[in-house]
Amino acid sequence: MNAGRGVTRPVHGLLIGIIVLDTGFERLPGDIAHASTWPFPVQFRVVRGVSPADVITGDPRTSLAAFYTAIDELVALGVSAITTSCGFLSAVQQTLSAYAPVPFLSSALLQIPLIERILPAGQRVGIVLSDGEALREEHLAPIGVGPTLPRVGLAVDGGLRSHMRMNRPGADRDAQEQEVLAAVQRLLTSHPEVGAIVCECANFPPFSAAIAQRFRLPVYDIVTLIRWMHNALAPVRYTP
Repeated sequence: MNAGRGVTRPVHGLLIGIIVLDTGFERLPGDIAHASTWPFPVQFRVVRGVSPADVITGDPRTSLAAFYTAIDELVALGVSAITTSCGFLSAVQQTLSAYAPVPFLSSALLQIPLIERILPAGQRVGIVLSDGEALREEHLAPIGVGPTLPRVGLAVDGGLRSHMRMNRPGADRDAQEQEVLAAVQRLLTSHPEVGAIVCECANFPPFSAAIAQRFRLPVYDIVTLIRWMHNALAPVRYTP
């Protein structure tokens, strides 16, 4: 953990830094970039001029300079680990983790290799994505994930996808939840062998509890990943 010993800084007590893409849509509690999601202090940095489209359907390598700057700024504030607001940044996990002097967690998809090893025989991980067509081997290979995992994306004509793509200020939480649940249902209907869900999109955690309750499966997302990282940085001190 970066304790900051011998280093002067303008703020203290931060462990987690979050790099947020340049968006304007309303984020719900549970979303990675909604401050109330976190039970511990976090520091946000927006990469101005880098949109979800630049990362999901574009080439995130063209935006590396902006991410390097954000990493430098967060590290200067004393964070001990850094994450991002888009699961498709797994494509540059190796590049960004090589640059960052602290642990770098680009995507909820990083959890997949571990989950695959703990599921019962015959069960598989299923991925729920904001854009099911955009996921390619270049997003999976850098994090040790094979290309054949079951996956599903949001409906192309759905409200949640357009909400994020069009930067809409209002959010219909109930309607968005139903869209995510419908996507999971499609996944499980096509792949009944799925024994755990991983939500790629950092905007999906507001609906993780509903997924777990409806389908009785473990659900992993960017929040479970960052809580895991934070627990390692600040373990609970047990007393007699």
